[in-house]
Order: sequence, then structure tokens, then C-alpha cells
Amino acid sequence: MQLKYNGKNYNIIIEKKRTNKNTYIRVKKDLNIYVTTSIFTSNLFIKGLIKDNYKNICDMIDKEQIKIKNNSGFFYLGKKYIIIHIEGNKVEFSNDKVYIGNEVDIDKWYKSKAKILFKERLDYNYNNFCRKIPYPKLRIRKMTTRWGVCNVKTHIITLNLELIKRDIKYLDYVIIHELSHLIYGDHSRLFWNLVGENLPNYKKYREEMKEF
Repeated sequence: MQLKYNGKNYNIIIEKKRTNKNTYIRVKKDLNIYVTTSIFTSNLFIKGLIKDNYKNICDMIDKEQIKIKNNSGFFYLGKKYIIIHIEGNKVEFSNDKVYIGNEVDIDKWYKSKAKILFKERLDYNYNNFCRKIPYPKLRIRKMTTRWGVCNVKTHIITLNLELIKRDIKYLDYVIIHELSHLIYGDHSRLFWNLVGENLPNYKKYREEMKEF
């Protein structure tokens, strides 16, 4: 089963499970359309569902394509660079180009930069935070589904290494978001009011980050 959009065919993958009562349609990074449903759902019903939700599915495809574009290539602090491979173990920037040595482990390079910058921005946002909170311990690691995590019991904030690729304003938003969890452990109205008190433009940044 396929869906045609903008002259291209997209595969529809049907996953029928005994535990599913409802039907869900998602477009994943591979740009396939996944339909998760009950084992009792007929293919005829699924075809009708795809037809009725054609526009919504096309919107999901567009959003995923934007994410792919925004994550393809070399990004650093919000700017995209053309990669030039060179001999050695250095990373050097020149205008819109980045020269990367063949001995460089780029993930380690990113983490070395993140350790410095993330600590600087944590200190800055902590010192300007509107409420008194315990100073958190910082951890950095790659995450696929979250930009940041706060353990309210141990006061450990974990930031996604991928933030080093984005503009600093998004890093600041995530830090403030996690610092706010040291006051409110949930996502209640009081929590979001506190985030807004420290970063009035947080809604704008939060929406923009959906494209990453």
C-alpha cells in the first residue's frame, strides 16, 4: 500500500497488534507512513482512513522532510557549514566552511565544546534565575527523544549533546526549563509560568525546536 504526494510514492506500513484498540498514523524519519492498529482492523478500513486523513499525512511528511533538512550536514551553534575533509586532527572554521581532519572523532569534538559552553550557560541562567534553587550537577549525553532531563531528587540536569549544534537561545530555553523543574516537578500551569518569568519568549523557541 502506498500514498502518492508531490509526485512521489510513500510506503504505508501496517502494524497490527493484539494489544491495540485504536488506530494511529505516524510518519517516521524514514518517511514511511506507519499505521498501528488492532488485528481486527480490515485493510479496507485502513484505506478509507488514509484517504480521509490525506492532508494530515501530507503535513506530517512535510514536517519530517523539514527535520531531515535541518539535521543533514554539519551544524555548530546554529549555523550550517560545508564540510571539507583534510589531513590531521584539527577542526577549523572559515566563513561557511568547516575543515575537519581525518583523525577527528567529531562526537568527541562536539562534547569537548559542549562541556565548556553548557557549563557557562548553566551558570549564567542559574545566577539569573528568579527563584532560589539548589545548584544542579550537569551531565551531557546524546538523547533521541528529549532535549533535557532533570532528576528532581538528585538535582542532576542532563542536556542533549545535540544542543551544541543549535543556536544558544535554544540551549538557554532547555536549561531554564530543567531549572524550573527543581521547583515544579510537573508541567503544570505554575511550572510554565515560572519558565515564562525567566524566559518570556520560551513559547516561540519551543515551537521552533519542533523542526529539529
